[in-house]
Amino acid sequence: MDKILVINAGQKFMNNGGTLNNAVADFTINYFKNLGGFDIKYTHIEEGYDIEDEISKMVWADIIIYHTPIWWFSLPFGFKKYLDEVLTSGSGKIYASDGRHRTAPKLNYGTGGLLKGKKYILTTTWNAPEEAFTTEGEIFQQTNVDNGVMFGFHKMNLFIGLENAFSFHFYDVLKDPKIEDDLKDYQVKLDHQFKK
Repeated sequence: MDKILVINAGQKFMNNGGTLNNAVADFTINYFKNLGGFDIKYTHIEEGYDIEDEISKMVWADIIIYHTPIWWFSLPFGFKKYLDEVLTSGSGKIYASDGRHRTAPKLNYGTGGLLKGKKYILTTTWNAPEEAFTTEGEIFQQTNVDNGVMFGFHKMNLFIGLENAFSFHFYDVLKDPKIEDDLKDYQVKLDHQFKK
């Protein structure tokens, strides 16, 4: 039985209610419940968490699924705090070291993760339309989410040993939302990864 940890980084802040990421997290949990054969744990960061419990969940999970909004081209502050606290406290459980050795102190940085053989999925929600990433002359200069804004996030996961199964991005969620269509496309990616 595969073990799934769903981490919901949606949070309420000013005019943001976090409802879309809550809905995507619920969709994900229901997907695995309906598919069967999965053990699921859930963390909604805004509802509070125990750092040691979160470390244990990450070590326990075969697949970690992150759902996060993007605010001002970065992670929300609550999610960044969660990662800083959990990952830093996870020394010896989530990672052994930064991977370098005194015999070659300039090589192999980022190879000391202890979660090797496990995977993660990233979903993000954006006010930006997809065209902001794909069209010449637009703000992201034809650099996609994974190679641009989320590049460091992906490297963080690699540092702790995780492999990216896939990413899925919900675009233009405020001005031109197509959430039902996006969820169908997201489910296709889940089906491809998990349906046998």
